Amino acid sequence: MQKADREPAGSAPPELAALMRGPLALTPFTPALVAANVLVFVFLLGHGAGLWHSPNGVQLAWGASFGPATKDGQWYRLATAMFLHFGLFHLAMNMWALWDVGRFVERLYGTWRFITLYFASGVVGNLLSLIAQGDKAVSGGASGAIFGLYGALLVCLWRERRQIHPVEFRWLFGGAAVFAIVMIVLGFQIDGIDNAAHLGGFVAGALAGAALIRPVWSASPRAGSKRWAAALVFVLVVAGLVKAIPAPSYRWTEELQAREELRQFLGDDRRLAERWRTIIDTGKKAGTSFDDLAERIDSDVTQKYEDSFEQLSSLRLDPAAPSAGDLDALKRYAHIRATAARMLAEGLRRNDRHLIEQAIDMAQRAPQTARGFPSDAPQTARGVLPEAPAKGAPAGQAEGGKQGG
Repeated sequence: MQKADREPAGSAPPELAALMRGPLALTPFTPALVAANVLVFVFLLGHGAGLWHSPNGVQLAWGASFGPATKDGQWYRLATAMFLHFGLFHLAMNMWALWDVGRFVERLYGTWRFITLYFASGVVGNLLSLIAQGDKAVSGGASGAIFGLYGALLVCLWRERRQIHPVEFRWLFGGAAVFAIVMIVLGFQIDGIDNAAHLGGFVAGALAGAALIRPVWSASPRAGSKRWAAALVFVLVVAGLVKAIPAPSYRWTEELQAREELRQFLGDDRRLAERWRTIIDTGKKAGTSFDDLAERIDSDVTQKYEDSFEQLSSLRLDPAAPSAGDLDALKRYAHIRATAARMLAEGLRRNDRHLIEQAIDMAQRAPQTARGFPSDAPQTARGVLPEAPAKGAPAGQAEGGKQGG
């Protein structure tokens, strides 16, 4: 038991600064959290992340929150997103805030209550962000959880205000309140800040802090029924948020499947185009009959494009998905190329020069006819997948997404 816990009733107001400067052995989880966040950041640097700004695709692949993915059954992202940061500045700001407030809150609440506070605030903050951002932003960061710690700190300080020296109370409570308010106000002014995660984390932390409160000193007031009232409100808030989650505009697993199919089709198309040229060139040199050429084109080209068209047509993809336009374009392209190959084979059988020229012209125009025909498989990019939202304690930035807390 900490020395401060054994202060007798009626003793002089304790100096809370001593709790803030206490040995790390009494606050083991705060440095563990900081270390985990830093290690994840370093790990991602070796897997495509940038030092100053990371591509959304990297963060998304390693657990950032994104509406179509999170709501597609990948709910673990509400927790894993808390350990992903979009650049060194984002990480440094959040870790400074976590180190500053985390050790204090961990001493006030105890390690296990602190762990519950941290993850409850972070997950609820990400949940509100999921609702507010819709399907437009990739989100990650620790600041939703950090704002929750500030909410819990304010609740504890207010409850213990009679046990704390008035000057120290005004300094600590006022400083924490001003910091939280200023950061939330700035979140409304700066693009890329995920204020929904900040607000959600702050409210969740205040409610969870009230529910998990414990006496800090012997003269501390007892929680009583207020603890259960706060716990009930917390549960109702979470239930309301869960009920308010909108359906995704498209499903991430279907989008990924479509991307893989399109990538495979583009590789097959290059081989088919080469096979088409080889059949014609070989036929000219070897003096192959038109009927034989037609048979080879039908079996090696026409049928392949028809199969590809059927396979692309079987994909389920919502119109809002990033690859929906590319999918439609490549379906048209495959259909045109199959039609041109079939027409060429028929022209060869009939020895119809006009039909042959018409087929070749159709095949050559196919890429221009297919709107937006890509040079490579669809990629996560600005304008396709938004950049990341930032829950910044807290710092963050994004274009169509945010760095989350």
